[in-house]
Amino acid sequence: MKVLDSFRLDGRVALVTGGNRGLGYAIAQALAEAGASVAIVCRTAAAAETAAAALSQLTGRECRGFACDVTQPEEVQALVDLVIADFGQVDILVNNAGLNVRGAIEDLTLDQFRSVQETNVTGPWLMCRALATHFKQRQQGRVINLGSALSIISMPDRSAYSTSKGAVLQLTRTLALEWAPFNITVNCILPGPFHTEMNRTLSENPEVYKLFLAKIPLGRWGNPEELGGLVVFLASDAASFITGAGIAIDGGWTVH
Repeated sequence: MKVLDSFRLDGRVALVTGGNRGLGYAIAQALAEAGASVAIVCRTAAAAETAAAALSQLTGRECRGFACDVTQPEEVQALVDLVIADFGQVDILVNNAGLNVRGAIEDLTLDQFRSVQETNVTGPWLMCRALATHFKQRQQGRVINLGSALSIISMPDRSAYSTSKGAVLQLTRTLALEWAPFNITVNCILPGPFHTEMNRTLSENPEVYKLFLAKIPLGRWGNPEELGGLVVFLASDAASFITGAGIAIDGGWTVH
């Protein structure tokens, strides 16, 4: 196989949580452009179906939308069963759905803290558990978890988010060890600041934006489409010997 051919995803099926917008949509688009069929998942059917229709028209690939609250085990299992029934298989799981609540610890409620952990940690754990038997039976699988630069560094007012993203990196490492005998790779992408809806309040605040830029050697924030190449690589045969890795894509932020 020629090296560029090893990046192709033709005939494979990807399931992307939180795939209707932001980084999730950019990830889904990259996977579809590389040849994969894509199941886009978010909380509401209308949003998922709209994003899937747009992506299908854009890439010419089979894309379908599904509603699921990834914090609910019954919904997650039903989702996995439905996607496998519709597509016949799942080859790639991208755990992207996420929540961020910022604030000093004394200003956060316990419910806010728990909601971040439920979406960012319990969600990926449930998705992985629901697909474990399918991946093992097929003796193959690619799992890509979305951590954060804050999986390995931190900053004030991020106690809920940093805690959750540190846990995602450890979940990645544990499952990489657990699933290696079954030819299932599990890796974690660690994005730094990207221009997304979740970060809009930060990127549109000139003083905050300037503080972030001072920490980024490349001197700018990332654009969502810049995540695509790394996702396709980790999902493809080109990354067949990579598992348990946490790969920063942050303009050099975590080098400090």
